[in-house]
Amino acid sequence: MSLTALSTFKALSAHFENVKEMHMKDMFANDPERATRYFLKVGSLCLDYSKNRINDETLKLLRDLAQECALERKIEAMFSGEKINATEGRAVLHTALRNQSQEKVRVDGEDVMPKVRDVLARMADFSDALRCGRWLGYTNQIITDVVNIGIGGSDLGALMVCKALKRYAHPRLNMYFVSNVDGIQIQSVLDKIHPETTLFIVASKTFSTQETLTNALSARAWFLAHAHDEVHIAKHFVAVSTNKQAVQDFGIDTKNMFEFWNWVGGRYSLWSAIGLSIMIYLGKENFQELLEGAFEMDTHFRSTPFEHNMPVILALLGVWYVNFFDAGSHLIAPYDQYLRYLPRFIQQLDMESNGKRTTLKGEVVNYDTGPIIWGDLGINSQHAFFQLLHQGTHLTPIDFIASLSKEGNLPGHHEILLSNVFAQAEAFMKGKDYQEAYAQLIEKGVPPEQACVIAPHRVFSGNRPSNVLLLDAITPNSIGNLVALYEHKIFVQGAIWDINSFDQWGVELGKELAKDILVQLREGNAQSFHDSSTQHLINLYKIYNKGVLHADQE
Repeated sequence: MSLTALSTFKALSAHFENVKEMHMKDMFANDPERATRYFLKVGSLCLDYSKNRINDETLKLLRDLAQECALERKIEAMFSGEKINATEGRAVLHTALRNQSQEKVRVDGEDVMPKVRDVLARMADFSDALRCGRWLGYTNQIITDVVNIGIGGSDLGALMVCKALKRYAHPRLNMYFVSNVDGIQIQSVLDKIHPETTLFIVASKTFSTQETLTNALSARAWFLAHAHDEVHIAKHFVAVSTNKQAVQDFGIDTKNMFEFWNWVGGRYSLWSAIGLSIMIYLGKENFQELLEGAFEMDTHFRSTPFEHNMPVILALLGVWYVNFFDAGSHLIAPYDQYLRYLPRFIQQLDMESNGKRTTLKGEVVNYDTGPIIWGDLGINSQHAFFQLLHQGTHLTPIDFIASLSKEGNLPGHHEILLSNVFAQAEAFMKGKDYQEAYAQLIEKGVPPEQACVIAPHRVFSGNRPSNVLLLDAITPNSIGNLVALYEHKIFVQGAIWDINSFDQWGVELGKELAKDILVQLREGNAQSFHDSSTQHLINLYKIYNKGVLHADQE
């Protein structure tokens, strides 16, 4: 049956009509224990979800919905290696990459754990050699700069983790990430580094991703302009891929090719060889702690009843807002400079996973699915777009994320930071009514007739939901906890919406059209089947660059 035809969904719809006008400030006033009852701690993470438009009945009905959607069975199917990515016939086993137990994980009858551990061991050996100075460049100098060339899942996760854990980085190493095929990005990196002391990591499963290969070939040409001999490529380029022949043709020694598998989705792959940049930058011990943090959340997710299960609760709250309050977006607001790339990473993780409108049976849904995920550093956002969230017409749930530890911060700064986290969450919940706004104006000496005019503009409706996620500190373990939490939240929502969270066919059409357009932009003699607007844009480019194009062709 469709989600909306389920008895539990209908019960939630009836419940929604009864509670939709209830205000959270009244819920807090009527329930002194609310903050402690709607609170969880798992590993290094604390979750306060008390500032949501829910009561005990809401949570029970949401859990009932999860049960009717067979969530327990679907969780076990993922962990046990069933091919839950139905459109591609693949298992989904990013959890196997951080499996710290002795449990075997089978795909097509084969235990994949020996291969996983073998690749991790090879990554550790390589990163050790580079970090301690045994791996030398073609002029026998140590490596000081590492450039990861990838895009999407081969870029965002590793970038986010390296930035989040920068204080754990090797003091000699500079880490760069190149993803944009606009040559300005890679040129800006090449301008900062030296060929004798740079290692390039080319991260592409097929070794044919257009953006990645274009950037890699530009890096190769730049390197050879200095090194002159292709034999030196083997000292300065390694690959994360499964295409041995293409890697070899590029000039990379296949002994320095690190494999991952088709049951690892790109956006879930930072735990795999895609994380080679992380291991080099942070060291194998910190990479291991990252895996252990994720495994801790995996264990909690797999074994904990839904009423105490952090990923399940976050997911169900999201379903509540998307499907009943028509909340079309969700904000990720970290209040820690180290976490500035987290919103971008969660954006891809969620929107590429659950941005679907077709059920597993191939039917178009009659309900909303994944929300638009967006965000930025919370403290900056307060002075940018929080105005709309406070007083605008859209309902946007928020995840406030911060760390409790003030270690390493300047005196007085962390208290200001956290005071803003807690104050914003409270303000979104409580709001300010007309009487409060009017009384404050009168207290400031504003004449009553003027206060009547001004007060409506100072009214905040409140009742705007948020979660507060607090990490003990920004550590490899806590980042592992945090990323795995969001991975599993997204999986649960996909399971309830009956969509495949692990394919991404939506990115393919643009790629296909771009191939034909590229031929026309470069050569100009291909037959066109485009609409008049697209053809007009192609012609504009060709006219503007006519002399340059002729020079390139010569």
